[in-house]
Amino acid sequence: MDHLQTQGISLPRLGLGTFRMQGDVCRAAVESALALGYRHIDTAEMYANEDAIGRAIASFPLPRNDLHLTTKVWHKNLAPDAIRRAFDTSLNKLRVEFVDLYLVHWPSRSMNLPAVFETMVKLKEDGLTRAIGVANFTMSLLKTTVEEIKAPIACNQIEYHVMLSQSKVKSYLDNKGIPLVAYSPLLQGCAESNATLIEIGKKHNATVAQVALKWLLDQPGVAVIPKASRTESQKANLDALKVDLDDDDRRAIGALPKDKRLVNPGFAPAWD
Repeated sequence: MDHLQTQGISLPRLGLGTFRMQGDVCRAAVESALALGYRHIDTAEMYANEDAIGRAIASFPLPRNDLHLTTKVWHKNLAPDAIRRAFDTSLNKLRVEFVDLYLVHWPSRSMNLPAVFETMVKLKEDGLTRAIGVANFTMSLLKTTVEEIKAPIACNQIEYHVMLSQSKVKSYLDNKGIPLVAYSPLLQGCAESNATLIEIGKKHNATVAQVALKWLLDQPGVAVIPKASRTESQKANLDALKVDLDDDDRRAIGALPKDKRLVNPGFAPAWD
């Protein structure tokens, strides 16, 4: 498994997303992923599954330093005291002494960005998170965070897949040496019937999902966190690493429409 080096942490490029997985289903999924060799688990306060993930981690014989664990603070909890309370709650549910990466899950129109990162940096300085970062940040928010506040962010986690262009944000992140972590990399199943991806898959004896994942993983500075609750799907996602896309494949994928944004809640920022 390749890793991305960022702000003092080593981030496995293929992880397990856990949105909409809860309870025993989530616990079993994480245990299965760890047994298969996954070492990057992504969760969030809002997912309401940190306790299940904590139980799975506690039951698996793996040194803590061999596991990368990301969680996130919800946009309604971005006041400094609220961040600290949310973080403490997450840490207790996950049953760990630290997390590897703590993210602002979504920006808030009412947040005081310097105060947010002052609090996040303090968590890092106290050894409670090894790194901090953001999710769903636009170009303008990234510029403020990186260039004005000079926050040491380790990634921007955003929706990114074969049918959504993130070229402007990715170019900025690349220039700053900041990884992009792609969520919804499989378009929540929406790509399965795409003729172009089906043909590329047949050419390589691969599934559409494997083609979509490998297109992302072939890009420098990108990590992916596909959600998969079944062992078979988790293994298939790992096997995407073996797919060898060629220039013709990449041209064909590049020609697909790139305007299919699947995650756009009412509190989302104005995408730029």
